[in-house]
Amino acid sequence: MELWKPDPTFYPSAKLASQAPPEKHAFVALLNPTYAGRADAIGVVDVDPSSSSYGKLVGKVDMPNIGDELHHFGWNACSACLCPYAPHPHTERRYLVVPGIRSSRIHIIDTKPDPRKPKIVKVIEAETIASRTGYSRPHTVHCGPNGIFVSALGAPDGNGPGGIFILDPDSFDVLGKWEIDRGPQHFGYDFWWHLGYDTLISSEWGTPNMVEKGVNPEILLKGGYGHSLHVWDLRKRRHVQALDLGAEQQMVLELRPAHDPAKAYGFVGVVVSLKDLSASIWLWHREKNNWAIKKVIEIPAEPADPDKLPPLLRGFKAVPPLVTDINLSLDDGFLYVSCWGTGEFQQYDVSDPFHPKLTGSVHLGGIVRRAAHPRAPQTPLNGGPQMVEVSRDGKRVYFTNSLYAPWDEQFYPEGLRSWMVKLDAKPDGGIALDQKFFLEVDDGLRSHQVHLEGGDASSDSYCYS
Repeated sequence: MELWKPDPTFYPSAKLASQAPPEKHAFVALLNPTYAGRADAIGVVDVDPSSSSYGKLVGKVDMPNIGDELHHFGWNACSACLCPYAPHPHTERRYLVVPGIRSSRIHIIDTKPDPRKPKIVKVIEAETIASRTGYSRPHTVHCGPNGIFVSALGAPDGNGPGGIFILDPDSFDVLGKWEIDRGPQHFGYDFWWHLGYDTLISSEWGTPNMVEKGVNPEILLKGGYGHSLHVWDLRKRRHVQALDLGAEQQMVLELRPAHDPAKAYGFVGVVVSLKDLSASIWLWHREKNNWAIKKVIEIPAEPADPDKLPPLLRGFKAVPPLVTDINLSLDDGFLYVSCWGTGEFQQYDVSDPFHPKLTGSVHLGGIVRRAAHPRAPQTPLNGGPQMVEVSRDGKRVYFTNSLYAPWDEQFYPEGLRSWMVKLDAKPDGGIALDQKFFLEVDDGLRSHQVHLEGGDASSDSYCYS
């Protein structure tokens, strides 16, 4: 839908976006891990503290099929539409583009006129994606200055390569594969860009056959999962450079580039080191006329009683942090890190990106710790901090506790009980759980990706400082 003037939720810079009104609703992917009996859904959560239904599920739209496993959805349009070369600056932020990582379907969901009553307006079937792109298992959606970008883990047969394809931002038709020359890139996962440098960055996980039945210990111990970043020419759609972190660093996942387009750096989380089960955060950056990468944060594993560990970890006698998501505040000042294994959620001051400083930490859940929420202090929680989202003003942080159904079962074999929480963040550092906000997800569903009404720290790109 086109407007006479740009959508009021679009901002030319992250600085201006941080002055936007607070969000009132959050959209949350809710998945059925059994793939039977009922479909996945997109839930709507009231996040307005003045509301009588604050912290509760106030809306929901069920998918038309069972077994999608909804994953990293995104908006049809965002602030990137204000870039000077953008062909659609008057598009409205209205539709959620929701991929199913198991079914390979993509659902287009209209959030207007009432965000509490979203409705499905289009379903793109797996066969259409496969025939037009050669890809399968769509994973992450980002709205760009010239279309909707979607990453995919692999081919329809479950092998590689993974990559990126494009949807038309108006019709949502599948246009085709994005890459012209992929170079050595084979694994897919996340991607994002530096619009000021015409550069796209992508990360690596594994092919569908490597991940869909859980972590494969043989592949892991051989260093066979992804361990590189790839640098691309965004406009020419060609591979430029590979940044190999080393096979010891397994599963290089979530990317968070600086929001200021004049800054040429970003952060990526690594799930596990084969050396000592630690997790880490790496900084990619410009170095002379090239790109380089450096480890800036290391989070150690915690010793544990083997009897309290799932079978996969008993021989290690330790709980790995398992950094599975990160997020960066719009002012590029604070980095948030989810340690899904230990149940710790961390905040770092990254105003100097080469020297992060830990400024806040809370515990919820965890493989061994099972830390409770202050609203229900006698109830041990499982799962751990996972998908994290930050408000545009940086004052509120939300996270959920489900990673990916086959992996949930490996690390939390007793069955993961799902929840969503909110934290308050102080301007100079420090975080604290909001004791009034504790959403326990029922009906056997699990909460995953979160996006905020009007935009958030991982939904928009900006062309101006």
